[in-house]
Amino acid sequence: MQDIQPLFPTLDASKPIIIAGPCSAETEEQVLTTARELAANGIKIFRAGIWKPRTHPGGFEGVGEAGLPWLKKVKEETGMMVSTEVATRQHVEQALAAGVDMLWIGARTSANPFAMQEIADALAAAGADVPVLVKNPVNPDLELWIGAMQRIYNAGIRRIGAIHRGFSAYGKHLYRNLPQWRIPIELRRRFPKLQVFCDPSHIGGKRELIASISQQALDMSFSGLIIESHCDPDCAWSDKAQQITPEVLNFILHTLVLRDKSTSTESLALLRQQIDRIDDELLELLDKRMRVACEIGQYKKEHSMPVIQAGRYNDLMERRVHSAEELGMSADFMRAILAAIHEESVRKQIEIVNGHPLGK
Repeated sequence: MQDIQPLFPTLDASKPIIIAGPCSAETEEQVLTTARELAANGIKIFRAGIWKPRTHPGGFEGVGEAGLPWLKKVKEETGMMVSTEVATRQHVEQALAAGVDMLWIGARTSANPFAMQEIADALAAAGADVPVLVKNPVNPDLELWIGAMQRIYNAGIRRIGAIHRGFSAYGKHLYRNLPQWRIPIELRRRFPKLQVFCDPSHIGGKRELIASISQQALDMSFSGLIIESHCDPDCAWSDKAQQITPEVLNFILHTLVLRDKSTSTESLALLRQQIDRIDDELLELLDKRMRVACEIGQYKKEHSMPVIQAGRYNDLMERRVHSAEELGMSADFMRAILAAIHEESVRKQIEIVNGHPLGK
């Protein structure tokens, strides 16, 4: 995907691209009212879900094809480009026939290679030349995300983008979907030309988190934001808690700080050299730790001891996390680091105990 092209060549690429509109198209009046307010505030791309995948049957699953003429009216009255989510061949065909300017593919669909191939085949058959944005799969699998976009690429689409909407996790968390920023950052490292958008509505799940998540995304040089905005969010038929009015959206957008990407970084050279030296020292320390772990593995082998000793690991984890918090680091960060180190130590010890590398 090295020859992918800008999604919206007519828009100013030096500024974040904002895509906004309701979670679901509910009525013609709701769609047009929201669109007019957004257009008055300078929004150029309108989004609205026509087909809505729901976790449980019986919920509002969108108005379907009947809502597509509403999007056409939005284009005619406001001049905005319009977009909607597609999940099947029929969705693609109906959306393209209605003149929808941009398609996006949801997290549930991007996790299903069969569904992605069906969409890709529909785009290829139609000879489509529309921007297609692919949301990350519900699970934190970068290769699955890339594979979904490659299927669209192989269908002849070159205006491809990604939407980071966070990843599902069990239990209670601050966010509806955990950001796990390292994954979209790695995606952008592999594909520098790929435009990646942040979906703070789905990451946060609560309207009061939209501003802070949006700022984090812009601080990491995301290409833009896709935000759910509804003329009367408290009465929305789906995801009311994470939608904001066009007026609130306008306020948030004007409070976001845009960093100067043209500023010289020469003054950072010495600090970056320090980081490089510290990273080298960390690698040396990790190498020493792994060597000791191997010696422990050999001792366990000679004395027929189990490799994993949960009591010691739990005690070590809690003590290290507590120390990290006292130093100003987050508990989640330290748990992730320790878990990775422990996993590698266990892998090496199991290899020693078994007498050969894992998997052979």
